Amino acid sequence: MYAVITTGGKQFKVQEKDVFSVEHLEGEAGTKVVFDKVLAIGEGADLKVGTPLVEGAKVEAEIVEQFRGPKLIAFKMKRRKGCRKRKGHRQELTKIRILSIA
Repeated sequence: MYAVITTGGKQFKVQEKDVFSVEHLEGEAGTKVVFDKVLAIGEGADLKVGTPLVEGAKVEAEIVEQFRGPKLIAFKMKRRKGCRKRKGHRQELTKIRILSIA
């Protein structure tokens, strides 16, 4: 069984015991999180697609760790002018493990 959830402005296809990174969520490692925004749930012909959400569906997950993603460099330059800008950014991320889909 799988579900399609939305969090942090992105959609994820999840199954039980999946571990992946999402945008920063509040909480410490070991904290349980419930995702209520479920767009689809099921398997094969038994798939339920919401309009836009599936009512009563929820996905429970556990926070594994809080971490920062890799450094991304934004570099801007105007040719022949000697004008250059370099700025770095590291996104705050949360690693979660899916516990159950209901």
